[in-house]
Amino acid sequence: MLNNQLEVLMQQARAAGMPDLCDLPPLAARGLYRQIVASPDAPLAGVETRDLRIPGPAGLDITVGLRIHTPRGTGPYPTVVYYHGGGYVVGDPEAYDGVCRQLCVDAQAVVVAVSYRLAPEHPYPAAVEDAWAALQWVASPVGAQALGPATDTQRLAVAGDSAGANLATVMTLLAREAGAPRIVCQSLVYPPAAGGHDGDFPSRTTHAAGPTLTRRTMDYFGRHYFGPSGVAPDFRGAPLQAASLAGLPPTLLMLASHDPLRDEALAYGHALSAAGNAVNIVEYHGLAHGFITMAGTVDAARTAVRHLADQLKAALA
Repeated sequence: MLNNQLEVLMQQARAAGMPDLCDLPPLAARGLYRQIVASPDAPLAGVETRDLRIPGPAGLDITVGLRIHTPRGTGPYPTVVYYHGGGYVVGDPEAYDGVCRQLCVDAQAVVVAVSYRLAPEHPYPAAVEDAWAALQWVASPVGAQALGPATDTQRLAVAGDSAGANLATVMTLLAREAGAPRIVCQSLVYPPAAGGHDGDFPSRTTHAAGPTLTRRTMDYFGRHYFGPSGVAPDFRGAPLQAASLAGLPPTLLMLASHDPLRDEALAYGHALSAAGNAVNIVEYHGLAHGFITMAGTVDAARTAVRHLADQLKAALA
């Protein structure tokens, strides 16, 4: 059964005639997504926020934007690199201010939100390249100096929701192969782990119509990011396809019961565990895909964000 407060939100959206994102061109979809995920709460006190641009991926004459949320105090605070959701097509760090500031306060961590390039203007693997460039910069001496003495980049975690959770876990795979940086933990909120590949994922059918993310929208995102097939060509878009998942950091995996991605995310959690990694899987019954941005209106979602922050705080202590 769908959470009562979430059901009210869905009824309001239907009454307002809100379209599905996949029925809009990407630019319009981005505007609607900002409205959907914007926090209704006043900005939290006790957080200093600044924007920064850093060098982009090697060989490209571009920069990557970061939005840095730091607890007010002396620190040093551990660092969480956060990758926002939105199917690689919509979303940005500004829209995720509510989520990131809450994590900053509750986890007592510097939260670095990454503004990676979006599809279809920048298809696969642009988001991965930007995500990796940002993580490497944060962990570098140059990054540590720019972030300041209140930031401890040696206590480093990655986190994200939806497409951002995919990017976060791909970062752990790339870091393992590169031998650095050392990532203490990864926190993954309903990650799309299969990259459009087929599998035993009944939730894709059971929850094809939502209530939030629909199968049509999943296909829309996949085509824009991966190309006409909508299928990831390698593990950087489909971590379930990785040759090995051994040697990855401890994982918090958060699922929603009413989510077409639920079963592939769960399969990824089981695969991580089978490879010898520590995995904590938490399923939020009655919640749907996108709940991490609903903390201002859905009590159970607020509880989930606090749990995410508590887990990060404990792992980074």
